[in-house]
Amino acid sequence: MINMDISVTPNYSYIFDFENDFIHQRTRKWMLANWTWVFYYCGIYMAVIFGGQHFMQNRASFKLRGPLIIWNTLLAMFSIMGAARTAPELLHVLRHYGLFHSVCVPSYIEQDRVCGFWTWLFVLSKLPELGDTIFIVLRKQPLIFLHWYHHITVLIYSWFSYTEYTSSARWFIVMNYCVHSVMYSYYALKAARFNPPRFISMIITSLQLTQMIIGCAINVWANGFLKTHGTQSCNISQRNINLSIAMYFSYFVLFARFFYKAYLSPGGHKSRRMAASLAAQNTAKLSSPPNAESHSKYVGDEAQAAYLRKAKAQ
Repeated sequence: MINMDISVTPNYSYIFDFENDFIHQRTRKWMLANWTWVFYYCGIYMAVIFGGQHFMQNRASFKLRGPLIIWNTLLAMFSIMGAARTAPELLHVLRHYGLFHSVCVPSYIEQDRVCGFWTWLFVLSKLPELGDTIFIVLRKQPLIFLHWYHHITVLIYSWFSYTEYTSSARWFIVMNYCVHSVMYSYYALKAARFNPPRFISMIITSLQLTQMIIGCAINVWANGFLKTHGTQSCNISQRNINLSIAMYFSYFVLFARFFYKAYLSPGGHKSRRMAASLAAQNTAKLSSPPNAESHSKYVGDEAQAAYLRKAKAQ
């Protein structure tokens, strides 16, 4: 573990008692003893979502508009708060200590109780976020591979990385909090029928793609620092780098593929017109089916995704 005799904590205007009471050694001890339980959680998750799809196959879908609004609003508020409490640490470190420190020194959790607390919550939050898929199953929306693959791999990687105090994770945490702040706010508004401009969906997917590119770059830098400065100077394992870059690159390929189909391909253009027409009908009819009202968490509208599949089949 790296010990430092310099102050790397930003000047927070206010620190809550629950943040000030955070002791990272306790949470790490708990995670070292329990992180492998994540594989059981993933197994249960897979059984529930695919078993749930089979159960709902010949049943009417649930609208769940109220719970969906509450769910997305809570996740949006949590993400906004997390971004506000972790981003200052990353910016402070970059400004005063540089890229090497931001990638190789885990001061964000060892010396900063505010950022450390929200890092711990970030790791834990990946478990309840699996609940996103329950809404998709009960509302009988298309469940795409990217959705459940992303949930499972992020959960496993986050819990595993916490056991190592992976130094580069400060980048991943801040980016994820920021993107989720926008994404869940957008879906909360959509669930409440505020109908924000459709181009915001494209912006969200673009932000996710940018997140994957930066994630890959951070891992490349971490690998370089590990080789030039040695393992004692950079608190990240080669195994973690390999897992992380494979994960981020796979995300980039999947998001880029869907971005092209949804926004750039001729079939996507046709599907967007059909989805826009369908959205207009839904605005006029409050009793419209839930499949035509809802949106995928990661790649845009679920109705749009369904039409993309039809367009491709044609």
